[in-house]
Amino acid sequence: MTIMKSEVRQGAYYDSVVLMQLQKALAELPGVADAGVVMATDANKELLAAGDLLPANVSAKADDLLIVVKGETETAVTHAIAQVDQLLTRRKTSGSSEYRPHSLAAAAKLLPEADWVLISVPGRYAAGVAEEALDLGKHVFLYSDNVPLADEVRLKQKAQAKGLLLMGPDCGTAIVNGVGLGFANRVRRGRIGLVAASGTGLQAVSSEIHNLGSGLSQAIGTGGRDLKAEVGAITALQAVALLGQDRATRVIVLVSKPPSPQVATRLLRAAQATGKQIVVNFIGFPPPGHKVGNIHFATSLVETAELAVHLATTVETSLLSPQRKPVDGFVRGLFSGGTLAYETVLGLTAVLDQLHTNIPIRPDQKLDDLTRSQGHTIIDMGEDEFTQGRLHPMMDNDLRLRRLRQETADPEVGFILLDVVLGEGAHPNPAAELRPAIAEAAQAGKKVVTIVVGTDEDPQDLNWQIEQLAAAGATVFSSTNEAVDYIFNRLPAPESSPPPVSPAAFGGTLAAINVGLESFYESIKGQGGTAVQVEWRPPAGGNEKLMAILAKMKSNG
Repeated sequence: MTIMKSEVRQGAYYDSVVLMQLQKALAELPGVADAGVVMATDANKELLAAGDLLPANVSAKADDLLIVVKGETETAVTHAIAQVDQLLTRRKTSGSSEYRPHSLAAAAKLLPEADWVLISVPGRYAAGVAEEALDLGKHVFLYSDNVPLADEVRLKQKAQAKGLLLMGPDCGTAIVNGVGLGFANRVRRGRIGLVAASGTGLQAVSSEIHNLGSGLSQAIGTGGRDLKAEVGAITALQAVALLGQDRATRVIVLVSKPPSPQVATRLLRAAQATGKQIVVNFIGFPPPGHKVGNIHFATSLVETAELAVHLATTVETSLLSPQRKPVDGFVRGLFSGGTLAYETVLGLTAVLDQLHTNIPIRPDQKLDDLTRSQGHTIIDMGEDEFTQGRLHPMMDNDLRLRRLRQETADPEVGFILLDVVLGEGAHPNPAAELRPAIAEAAQAGKKVVTIVVGTDEDPQDLNWQIEQLAAAGATVFSSTNEAVDYIFNRLPAPESSPPPVSPAAFGGTLAAINVGLESFYESIKGQGGTAVQVEWRPPAGGNEKLMAILAKMKSNG
């Protein structure tokens, strides 16, 4: 037979680490079979009930401390509960004796050089603390989870408008100025900047980079929802722009679980525009190839680190030459070879919005009307719908020539992409047939790109075909990869960004205010950073109605 007793302490808030330590200490006392020490939230009470540690008819609110002890004798249980205050006192006296302010505003006055606020309070309070931090002009590392999506979007938009960075919610890891925030590994400084929507992904890649002998400039966590369509990669885009301007960063690494396709495109275009070498691992997201322009795709965390280290140590200059002028307008591809068309669609999918085709990879890419292009369009004119009653375009370019002139007449077109496939059975002189229309397109200001597939043994004479195409004004390549790179590197820069994040907080000694888990404060101090711990308590004693009233009063000024 066992005895179970409980105690409720109203309004006594402690962070989860303290409570776990206290619970463990009680459970180790003589005669104690089990113990539970939690804030009395519904979720915590359910966990106690599942472990047969919830007394019947216990009356405790979310902001109350609930202590439950189960033991062999009443004496052992009573003695254990009586030890709670002693254990808490022992913990306090063994820790820091520094003054701890009771509010974020007071902490900011105590440590005015602090650029960062770390927040790890329960989710229902976290948005309010984060908003206060932003109002004080501080960057935010938001470890707390269970923050509503609407609050995340609102807070990130506010941070963005102020030129501040909000990492999270549910951001478990970051490394700023060589100091790990949250759960981070000790890694050396270096030339690689990391942006990750995955905490363990960030840890795995940063650790491997260190083990390979290289290091990190900064590692910025975004929170797991940042690359979803609803959030729109607000933090990730800010981080990429920041690292793009950081002279200490040579290579930028992006790590995430599968992002929204539209968000992925926008983020990759922003990364491309930095001109730096980019390594991407969108876990579970099919890469368009090994490389597009200055973007390198990896399929594992280890490969991600290896690629980043290689590029950081071997590549001295950007692939993007400042002399290369961008070309405005849509890309229109008219292909005779189905595999070449598909490979081009695959290569451009990750970096072009509004990509449409008759051979879609995703349902949203399906071309509505085969006779008219929309946005960026890649057409395989060797598909059945184009060859019924006609020769294949490898033998007869008549239909392709009509479409080429149609695209030339469209003022929204910037690129026209064609393939020319040589060999037995193909048109005896395709370049001669295409040359007049290509010249018209070039004279109209279109950038014509051709992919020539053939050998010097083919009857059409490979060199003669290339010379004719070039003379007409086309830029000639031998593979889709080269053509995609060429187009990608000449796409106009993404639309103007919101106010940039100030680089001031990403240099020198890290100074931060910690609200929540004391272990984070101790970690910063242990790594040589400067920190202040806030003695935080739930506002209004955790009373939801009173909190709402106070929030309304604050918003009304």
